[in-house]
Order: sequence, then C-alpha cells, then structure tokens
Amino acid sequence: MKSFGRVLTAMITPFHEDLTVDYEGAANLARYLVANGSDGLVVAGSTGEAATLTEEERLHLFSTVLDAVGDQAAVIGGTGNNNTASTVQFSRKAAKLGLHGVLVAAPYYNKPTQKGIYQHIAAVADAVDTPIVVYNIPGRTGVNILPETALKLAALPNVKAIKESSGNLEQIAAIIRQKPADVAVYSGDDALTLPILSIGGQGIVSVASHIVGNEIKAMVDAYQAGRVAEARDMHLKLLPIFKVLFITTNPIPVKSAVSLLGLSTDKLRLPLTTAEADEVAKIRQAMLEAGLTIKG
Repeated sequence: MKSFGRVLTAMITPFHEDLTVDYEGAANLARYLVANGSDGLVVAGSTGEAATLTEEERLHLFSTVLDAVGDQAAVIGGTGNNNTASTVQFSRKAAKLGLHGVLVAAPYYNKPTQKGIYQHIAAVADAVDTPIVVYNIPGRTGVNILPETALKLAALPNVKAIKESSGNLEQIAAIIRQKPADVAVYSGDDALTLPILSIGGQGIVSVASHIVGNEIKAMVDAYQAGRVAEARDMHLKLLPIFKVLFITTNPIPVKSAVSLLGLSTDKLRLPLTTAEADEVAKIRQAMLEAGLTIKG
C-alpha cells in the first residue's frame, strides 16, 4: 500500500448559508489544503461533522474530493457509526468509489467492551479490501481502544493505520513498540505531533493544518531530517494556534478560523453553533500573531 503520508488534514465540511453542503467549496478547500502542506485528507470525520451528514451527502463529498485531489493526495472517508451492520454496509458503498482508505472509530454512545470494539472494526475489515484507519478518540466515543485491542486490530491485513487521540503517550508508545512495521500510528492531536513523532509515530491527522499546513509540514520534515531543535522551535511557535483551535468544541474554532481566511463560511449544523464573539476575537488574535492574513 502507498503511504498515506505524514500530514493529513481532518477536513471540515463547508456549508452554504442555508446549511446545505457546499460541494464546490469542498473541492476548492481540498485543493487548497493539498497545495498547502497536506499529504492526505480525512473527509467526513468528526471534524467534518459526519454525525449531521446523510449517507448521500457523505458519498457525494467523497466523490467530490476524490475528483478534486485524488490523483495528488490520499483521500480517506469516515464511514463509521455506532451500528456495526450499517457501518459495514456504508463502508462497502464508500469503498466502491475508490477511496484510498476508510476511517472507522470505536462505536460511540453504546460503550462496547474491548471485544465489541474489535468485532465492530474487524467486521468492516472483513467486508472491504480498502485500507482501514482505526480511530481512537475516547473523549468523543466514551470508550478507549486499549493497546492490546489496537494491536489485535493492527494484525488484520487491511488495517494500515491508527489515529490515536487518547492523549496518553504511554499507551501510544505501547502500540508503536509492538505494531507491525506496515501499520502507521498518527497523532490525532496537533499539540502532540512532535512528541508522538519522537516515539516513532508516522505523523499527524491535523485540524490546525487548515490554516498552518505548510508550517506543520515543515516541522515534521525538519524532525524527520534530524533537525530536532528546529522542529522543537517550530512546535513551540505553533502551540498558541494548536491551543486556540480547541478553546471550544471542535470544529467550531477551525470553522471560524477558515472563515477568517476567506476559505469557507463558519456555518455549522445544529447541535453545534458558531463561535461566540470573544472566542472569535481570541482566534483572530492568535492567527495575527502567527503572521496569517485575515480576510474575513
């Protein structure tokens, strides 16, 4: 399998003012991201507000982004939900589009056991040949994919990556230490990109790369080239951006930031609401201090 790359963007879903999906905007944003540091894109994940998209909208998004950048970058589609049968069915539909990978998280709300988490993702792996990215985000799902479960999943032939958003470096290190060589581990938290690289991680599935993608790519490249002090300094410089993009529920802040750059609207579907005025002011200030040009 061709590598997904080192910097992947967890892409927002652009909406028109009436909250219909802006597919042309999605294509334009995808092209912008790939031109500005992204090796790949994760479409219709949690940052992409998958929970409020219909299956038809998600499939249309996958096709749109594939058409826009699929020959230049990896396109990974979020296909999971908390119903195993429908996750399998939808993953089959998505795989037929030619995605480079599908992202499957532990089921949310149900709070399955480790056995249930394994069987849920293994059912998808059995149903499609497309490479699978296992997504561990206990803050969203309510359950943590423990290292032993992650490693059991990593042994499946088409599980090729793990996106780790537990924030637990000891857990992540345990996975990296024992995983198969052809399975990549990505940070799911921008602020942990450099620490996870330092213990053998592949890279980052980033939110901040919407606005500082080239800088994140330069940081990763510097670390991989052995310029550790340079990568450290870049990491420290980017920390205020990493922090401000999570001052409230993701993707509220990044949608505000992208709007300030003139790349999309800041619209979100309920139950998410747009950033408050004081939050927008903090986002704007952090962006200005990072040298970004505000258009909105």
